[in-house]
Amino acid sequence: MSLAMTNVRPPTIDEIRDAARSLKDVVLRTSLVPLHSFGDSSSILLKPEIHQAIASFKIRGVFYAVSSLDDEQRQRGISTVSAGNTAQALAWAGRKFGVPARSIMPDSAPPAKIDAVRAYGAEPVLVPMDEVFRYLREHLWEREPYAFIHPWTNRDVLIGHGSLGLEILEDCPDVETVFVPVGGGGLIGGVGTALKALKPDIRVVAVEPEVCPSLYESLRADRPIAVDCDTICDGVAVPYITEEMFPLLRGIVDRVTLVSDEKVRRMVKQLALGNKIVAEPSGALAAAAALATPEPQRGRSVCLITGGCIDARKLVAILDDI
Repeated sequence: MSLAMTNVRPPTIDEIRDAARSLKDVVLRTSLVPLHSFGDSSSILLKPEIHQAIASFKIRGVFYAVSSLDDEQRQRGISTVSAGNTAQALAWAGRKFGVPARSIMPDSAPPAKIDAVRAYGAEPVLVPMDEVFRYLREHLWEREPYAFIHPWTNRDVLIGHGSLGLEILEDCPDVETVFVPVGGGGLIGGVGTALKALKPDIRVVAVEPEVCPSLYESLRADRPIAVDCDTICDGVAVPYITEEMFPLLRGIVDRVTLVSDEKVRRMVKQLALGNKIVAEPSGALAAAAALATPEPQRGRSVCLITGGCIDARKLVAILDDI
């Protein structure tokens, strides 16, 4: 059955608050910490979601969506499509509820993410990248018995992710800009909605790799379009924005910042050596964008460090690049 929604309706702030309460015993409330830098970065704060149970923010929206299913739906098994972190969140939720979980994943996904999905007791179904996106575009999940949790357009996923926005404003009410990495838009759809509902003048900055600028180009064209996508940031390597998500994102994003893969690598290294935070490339994207933005254009800022699942060899290569 399909639980993805067309014409995605923005979450309400009451729905997000209810979700935050229900996630209280599942999600770690991550603290804001200053970005360690020898330059003037004292106004840049990090929200390290790497400390969640699966080392990613994805647990917020995915667990909330699974918990919102009725028992009959869950007992059929749960599934999703993922580059790795959504699959881990689904696997973790499946184990908590005692139901089967499977994820369609690209066969090029980092081995660390594939291994983690298996370790949580779920089934990674590895297919070529083109097949991953065909599965989504053609709604192939509708032919299966599983309860499908769409990583971007499932409204409960957005509501769960919105809990991040509440925490940011509670811990830093004078924040002026929040930098959010964008792949399919599920994270910024939830977080941005919460931020704008409570502080309409806040700047919500979407961050994409400059070699995968699907939202940037879609906003320029004022319609969803597809782009070429070849980036080290596998967690946000989504080459298009869906028709369902585009109106929501257009309404909450103030601007899009593009970041080179080289700046991302440098930020992964800076976070590891300076903040002692191990971030995967997509997890370092927002901080790289904030550091590259002049302080007068951003003011007091919060950057989401979205995930920390990085293969050891890739991390070593980045750290060893002098």
